[in-house]
Amino acid sequence: MTDLNEGIALYIDFENLARGFARSSNEEFDIHRILVRLVEKGKVVMKRAYCDWSRFSKFKDALHGAGIELVEVPRRSVTGKNSADIRLAVDAMDMCYAKEHIATFVIASGDSDFSPLVSKLKENGKYVIGLGMQGSTSNLLAESCDEFIFYEDLRSEEGQNLQVGSDVPKAKQEAFELLFNSVEALRRENVSIIWSSIVKETMKRKRPSFSESANGYRSFSALLEDAQNRGYIQLRKDEKSGSYIVVELGRQESDVEVPDLKKSGPMPRRQPRPKSVVPKGQPRPKSVVPKGQPRPKSVVPKGQPATSSESKPVLSPPKRKTEPKRTTIGGMRRPQKKIAVVKNVESKTKGPS
Repeated sequence: MTDLNEGIALYIDFENLARGFARSSNEEFDIHRILVRLVEKGKVVMKRAYCDWSRFSKFKDALHGAGIELVEVPRRSVTGKNSADIRLAVDAMDMCYAKEHIATFVIASGDSDFSPLVSKLKENGKYVIGLGMQGSTSNLLAESCDEFIFYEDLRSEEGQNLQVGSDVPKAKQEAFELLFNSVEALRRENVSIIWSSIVKETMKRKRPSFSESANGYRSFSALLEDAQNRGYIQLRKDEKSGSYIVVELGRQESDVEVPDLKKSGPMPRRQPRPKSVVPKGQPRPKSVVPKGQPRPKSVVPKGQPATSSESKPVLSPPKRKTEPKRTTIGGMRRPQKKIAVVKNVESKTKGPS
C-alpha cells in the first residue's frame, strides 16, 4: 500500500503495451483509465512514454492531452534492438537518486527485461507497481513488483461504484458520483480510517477543478451530511478532532418486508375474553360457610413446607407492654407515692392561712 501524500512517477514502455493491445480484440487503449487508477494511490508528479512515435502516431494526441511527456526513441535498423528500454531504465534510476520525495515508481510494461530495474528500485526503498496486459506480461516481472495491475481489471472496476438515485438534483449528481468513486477508491487501497480530509484530497486529485461551493454547499462537511441524510453513506464524528469519518458506503435499506395493508385488507380485531354468564337480577354465587364457623384452612403436616398455591399466614409481631411513665426530680426517678407523701407533709406544716 502506497502513501497517499508521496509522489508517483510513471514510465510507459508504449511499444510493449501497443503489442498487447494488438493481440486483444476486445480492449482499446485508454490512458485516462490508467491515470484514474493511479491518482487513487497518490499524486502523479511525473509521466513519460518511450517509443518510436513515427510508428504509433495515432496515439500521440491522446497522450499529449493527458499531460504525458513523449520521449522519441528511433528504432535502429542495424541491430534491430529498440533502445527505448535502456533509456527508460536510465531515467528511472536517475529519478530514484535525484528526487527523494518520489517514493512510488510505476513501470507500464510487460517485458521481463525490466526485472533488474525493479529489483534495483526496491533496494533503494522504492515501492514499485507494474502495469500491463495479461496476454503480453511476463510472470517474472509480475512477481518481482510489489504490486501488479492488469489493464483488463481496470475496466471491471468501473461498474462497481454506487449509482446516484433520482432524488439527487442534477446540479449535484456529479459531486455525488465523485464522492462515491473516491470513497470506493480509498477502500480499494485498504485505508483503515477514511477521514473526511482524505476523501476531499482524493476528490481533488481525481478532479482538480472540484469545489463544494460550486455545488451549493458551504463546506465539505455539508456535502457529507447531505449524502448521509439521503442514505448513501454513514458518518461518525470523532470526539477529539470533531471531523467526520466515513463508516459505510451504500444505501441502507431494511430487510423486513412491510405488508401492503390495502391489498391484504384490514387486520382482524382482537376478540375479548369470554365472561361467565349470570342471569340478570341474580347475585353471583358465593362460597357458603355456616354462621359462627371459621373458614376451613388447608392442613399442612408438620415439618413439610407449604406449597406455592397455599397462602401462608401472616404473623404480626408481639406488642410490648408499656409501663406508666414516672416523674423525675433532679434527674432521679422516684416513685409517685413518695412524691404524694411529700406534698401532704408540706401542706400540713404550712397550715391553714
